Amino acid sequence: MWSRSTSRTRSVQVRDGIPPGRKRPGFPPYSLLNNGFHRPDDARRAFDSTLAALKMDYIDLFLIHWPPPTLYDGDFVSTWKVLEEFQHDGRARSIGVSNFQVPHLQRLAAEADVVPAVNQIEAHPYFGNEEVRAYGRKHNILTEAWSPIAQGMVLGDPTVVDIAEQLGRTPAQVVLRWHVQRGDIIFPKSVTPKRIEENIRIFDFELDDAAMERIATLDKGETGRQGAHPDTFAYLPA
Repeated sequence: MWSRSTSRTRSVQVRDGIPPGRKRPGFPPYSLLNNGFHRPDDARRAFDSTLAALKMDYIDLFLIHWPPPTLYDGDFVSTWKVLEEFQHDGRARSIGVSNFQVPHLQRLAAEADVVPAVNQIEAHPYFGNEEVRAYGRKHNILTEAWSPIAQGMVLGDPTVVDIAEQLGRTPAQVVLRWHVQRGDIIFPKSVTPKRIEENIRIFDFELDDAAMERIATLDKGETGRQGAHPDTFAYLPA
């Protein structure tokens, strides 16, 4: 389950919202604050709209979706402090960030009180994002990899295909297992039941050190990044 918060309930995009009378799901729902609502009062209204749309009185995890350092005079710390309010009053069990680079995290460490529980970042074999992951490990910030298979681009890579054939697994299973073994939380997206089932079946095998290293060597650095760069991304939704 996820939603992207806006200040208007009609504009909150919600998947698997909880109908009236239904219990909370067995998995933890979370939501992300979009770039248009970073000013403190806007963030508060957006969060209220998210809870209303989900028909819940609290959410398990709430994230700032992007730092947008070129917007709001570069002030994402005030936005973060509003999230700290949500955690303090119990309406957000945990709070975190998404697409934050090391300097963004360092600024939060210097100016805020709560360490993000998680940083959701682009990470996959073509873009390991190792500097951000290393900072997270050092400061107890979990890494969640979005686009863990690089929007499918790594699935035809000869190295990945070779390892998959040796293990009798699909390339997607191999890449997702690589993430798990290196400590990433993964969030693969699929609407195909067969692929969803395959994505789940990654806990009954392991990659040896040689396979892990072979996949790690596919890292292309910044040229492997598929999404926007957090230092320059400044999209505001209409």
